[in-house]
Amino acid sequence: MLELGAGTAAAKNLISEGSEQDFMQTVVEASREVPVIVDFWAPWCGPCKTLGPALEAAVTAANGKVRMVKINVDQNQQIATQLRVQSIPTVYAFWQGQPVDGFQGALAASEIKAFVDKAAALAGDGGLAEAMAAAEEMLTDGTAADAAQTFAAILSEEPHNAGAFSGIARSYIAMGELDQADALIANAPPEIAKAAEVDAARAQLALARQAADAGPVDDLRAAVDADPADHQARFDLAQALYANGDVEGAVEQLLELFRRDREWNEGAAKTQLFTIFDALKPGDPIGTRGRRKLSSMIFA
Repeated sequence: MLELGAGTAAAKNLISEGSEQDFMQTVVEASREVPVIVDFWAPWCGPCKTLGPALEAAVTAANGKVRMVKINVDQNQQIATQLRVQSIPTVYAFWQGQPVDGFQGALAASEIKAFVDKAAALAGDGGLAEAMAAAEEMLTDGTAADAAQTFAAILSEEPHNAGAFSGIARSYIAMGELDQADALIANAPPEIAKAAEVDAARAQLALARQAADAGPVDDLRAAVDADPADHQARFDLAQALYANGDVEGAVEQLLELFRRDREWNEGAAKTQLFTIFDALKPGDPIGTRGRRKLSSMIFA
């Protein structure tokens, strides 16, 4: 299971200078736990001065999923010979004690990133998928505070994990801390601000704010039964049903409102339906059926 702060601790030792004396420890043995990229270089090597910083930046961006050891070939000729380093820069990726990939010469930044990402992927996701599933289960079971802590731990490992970021916001919503959820979503990193997971959290927040003002279901249902053409009552009923956990009932009322008058209140039924669909998990049967029914009405 993922531990809070584990990625931060690992980040402090991502890049180091290596030697023949500690090669077994810092590269071979270390690569049994995390992929290790070895950069063979020398102070007089022009391309090395460009490649080295670019490699370091890519390794740092991987946030602990891979480490880097720099070997000065002038000071460590024996290990360079053993690994058949014939020119520099030469870069190897080690995993499970063995070199599994490598290249010679300078590369473009995109190729360097691809090389580092490929090496990082060798170790899998480090338990992040398991942690995400556990956090989602906590949220479903009503232990939102524990879910938020687990999502935060995941985010410390992957700062641009949209699912974990959304999970924290959804935990705030579940705890009734709507302003905190709002502030968090408003400050989403640009890289994930438009991700589907973050959009889902926005939709859930909008619906949660509406729920605070929702009227009594029985009274609103009676109003709709008395006058089926009372569009505002039907819309309010849909909000009340959603607030009380009857998502399917809310969708059905909004679909009926759309069928009766799709232009009412500037298309409010359609807008509300899409907000609910966005808030649901991908593949949710209520959302799938609702979208299909709405599409058939739109294109009828």
